[in-house]
Amino acid sequence: MPAPETEAPQPAVPVQRIKNPVAEFAGIDKITGRIINFDVYVDETVQFGALQVTPRVCYASPENQEPKTDSFVEVDEITLDRKIRRIFTGWMFAESPGLNAVEHPVYDVWLKACKKTSDVPAPEAAKAN
Repeated sequence: MPAPETEAPQPAVPVQRIKNPVAEFAGIDKITGRIINFDVYVDETVQFGALQVTPRVCYASPENQEPKTDSFVEVDEITLDRKIRRIFTGWMFAESPGLNAVEHPVYDVWLKACKKTSDVPAPEAAKAN
């Protein structure tokens, strides 16, 4: 009796990553309880409370693939004596916000999405005005 035919294993489809110019974050002020969404352009810095958030890259998967959104982010804290202290450097994952969110005594920040556009003017456009 001949051996049953087996299908040849299919090569794994490489995961495509789309580089985006804008990272969307959410932040909570634990004193007021307010949650704020804010956009930050890659390599630009936005201040949220005493924190300065700077995404260095922001990747998302294509719509036809499993959602995977991540950003390499640096977060600095402005201390009471006006010094800047790095409190986070690493990857944030939108699908797992608790995995690498910034947890601060007063402010928490996490990645929500990577986007192609923003309602916030691009840094070059803001400088031109």
